[in-house]
Amino acid sequence: MRTPHSSRARTRTARRRRPARPVPLLAGVLLAAAVALTGCSAGGGGASSSSDKAVAPQAGGVAAGEQDTGAGDNDGKRSTAGSGAASAPQLPVNHVIRTASLTVQVKDVPKALDRARTTTEGAGGYVGEETTTRDEDSTEQTRVVLRVPVDRYDDVLTGLQGAGKLLERTAKAQDVTDQVVDVESRITSQRLSVTRIRRLMDDATKLSDVVTLEGELSRREADLEALLARQASLKDRTSLATITLTLTEKPVTVAEKDDDPGFVDAVAGGWGAFVTVLRWVALAVGAVLPFAVVAAVAVAVWLRLRRGRRRVAAGTVERD
Repeated sequence: MRTPHSSRARTRTARRRRPARPVPLLAGVLLAAAVALTGCSAGGGGASSSSDKAVAPQAGGVAAGEQDTGAGDNDGKRSTAGSGAASAPQLPVNHVIRTASLTVQVKDVPKALDRARTTTEGAGGYVGEETTTRDEDSTEQTRVVLRVPVDRYDDVLTGLQGAGKLLERTAKAQDVTDQVVDVESRITSQRLSVTRIRRLMDDATKLSDVVTLEGELSRREADLEALLARQASLKDRTSLATITLTLTEKPVTVAEKDDDPGFVDAVAGGWGAFVTVLRWVALAVGAVLPFAVVAAVAVAVWLRLRRGRRRVAAGTVERD
């Protein structure tokens, strides 16, 4: 049961606590006034404080939201573009062996050869092989093999064929991309295999195991060296194009012939056939002549012996 004394005590306590309520309200008013003064001083000076940053979104929430949305869209586009550029697949590199053969008629072979050397060396290439010959008419002809970088192949080829009169040109391109990829893959596998064998040799304790592993290691290292040599050859042939240049001073002439033969052609053909038959007959007689001489000598000796026997027989009959 509640006594009158306890209720009176509670009433007094409540009366004592009621005057304390205006204190938080007064503190809030003072804080708001300080914030307002700070905002005014910051706005007049052109600087922004942390309070401004807290209030600004509330004052211009719609505009700030629109700006943030736009910025987010731009960032999203940039990130999408960046990820697309990063994830774009790389185009495969084609490995092609390029070779060409040129026959050019020039007035002076040595000068043209010097120009060809200069053009090749200027493009970063070199002269691989050179052969010079002279025919019975003292006409000089030079055959030279040039190695030039693939990216300068077309330029060098155009320069060489423009050194004189182009008589013949042959160009060839062979795609060896599959071979290059296959060799690279096999080299990677072979290197891993050699590494495994060496680890097994380190862990081996028996002499028989060591001997077996050494033989296997030698075989696999030999296979690896062969693959590396093939890779180097493919790299050399794909990085440097080969141009075989033939320089000659003698023009190449081709006799023009009519499709329908005439009387003169028939006579010439018959005479050629007759001469051919006589030639074969002469060859046959020449081949048979030694045997015929030996046979004639043998027949003459046999006839003399027979005559001598007949004379001896006839003399014997007369004596009888």
